[in-house]
Amino acid sequence: MARIAGIDLPKNKRGVIGLTYVYGIGASRASKILDQANINPDKKVGEWNDEELTAIRNYITNSFKTEGELRSEVQLNIKRLMDIGCYRGTRHRKGLPLRGQSTKNNARTRKGKRKTVANKKKATK
Repeated sequence: MARIAGIDLPKNKRGVIGLTYVYGIGASRASKILDQANINPDKKVGEWNDEELTAIRNYITNSFKTEGELRSEVQLNIKRLMDIGCYRGTRHRKGLPLRGQSTKNNARTRKGKRKTVANKKKATK
């Protein structure tokens, strides 16, 4: 079992794809890591030996922030925006999209499930 940064990588995937399961590593960064460790990108994760695993693990820990450390940094950046009260911070606080998207019809991912507001009934005489 290949375990990097506290994540179990899937054995049956190619190395480039397997590394993307770690938070903070995308496709381009994964290929760069495998180039630095001199590992064939088409080699499956289950076929890596212990030397290759340690080389990958060492390169990742020395070069990049991943998983918990990166998640906490992102949360601190969002908290800083909210504390200074900038536009992006207020949008985070309200749970609305930050980057200029329309909110009249879409934006359901940020706004959540629809909250239906009922019409007020007219009083009968």
